[in-house]
Amino acid sequence: MAALIYASRAEDCPYEVALVTGDKPDAPGLEVAGAEGVEVHPLNAKSLGAAYWEELQRLLENAGIDLVALAGFMRIIPDEFVAKWQGRMVNIHPSLLPNHKGLHSHEACLAAGDRLTGATVHLVTPELDSGDILGQVEVAVLANDTADTLAERVLVAEHQLYPRVVSQYLGRTQDFDWITGKVGEVALMLPETSFQTSHGSPGWKVGAKSSSKFFAIMWNRHHGEESIGVLVKCSGQDEMAQLIEAEPALYFRPAYYGPSDWIGIALDRPRVDWDHVAAWLQRSWQAVAPPRLTKLTRAADEF
Repeated sequence: MAALIYASRAEDCPYEVALVTGDKPDAPGLEVAGAEGVEVHPLNAKSLGAAYWEELQRLLENAGIDLVALAGFMRIIPDEFVAKWQGRMVNIHPSLLPNHKGLHSHEACLAAGDRLTGATVHLVTPELDSGDILGQVEVAVLANDTADTLAERVLVAEHQLYPRVVSQYLGRTQDFDWITGKVGEVALMLPETSFQTSHGSPGWKVGAKSSSKFFAIMWNRHHGEESIGVLVKCSGQDEMAQLIEAEPALYFRPAYYGPSDWIGIALDRPRVDWDHVAAWLQRSWQAVAPPRLTKLTRAADEF
């Protein structure tokens, strides 16, 4: 926890530690966090009982948390709580997962005669220590190591790994290539679509090669607009104006493309609603796809 706090003070760090809490009000880490000026909310899981998870959820929501980073949190987390934070809760484990899940990983490493161990940052899922691996670091096992001496060196590696991986994971929401990849995954699931650049920007077209039309084009802070986003077709200027007025942080009018009824959706934001983006891509595809394709999709929907 302290490593995450101190790393957040670097000018290029993409995150800030907005809240520290736990299940034990006398945990020493809470005192450290408070001394470093981080907001602290002690919770007592023993006295709260089943209400603990509801209170924790309320705290996280009120603080506007984008990512939960577990740090020495040893309580079993209910599946319902994990589901609420799917893709937004990470943990660090003192082994090279999938090796030696659960407790006593250093003892298990030595018993197995491993020459290497390390630490792993992973997404939290209902299955213990089994979420997607976000990053790892290797640590050599020495001939005279005990579980304690090995744990000391792995802890040093953990303190280096955790802030770096959290920075990378949160920073991806500002990364043009990662955002483009996410849009492409959705766009290319639509019928008869292909990737092509438009004036150097990644885009996706629909239809036969000779007559295909763009239905989505990436936007990378062009012409003074600060957003990374995707351009899609809307119904016209009135709808565009209404959408931008209602949600100016989400929608924008792109230079040069706007008069042709292209509207921009900002994607360099935390908690992007990718289902919403997928719906816009589907709608934009429908607007420019040849009739033979739209007829087929309408028939499929009706069926």
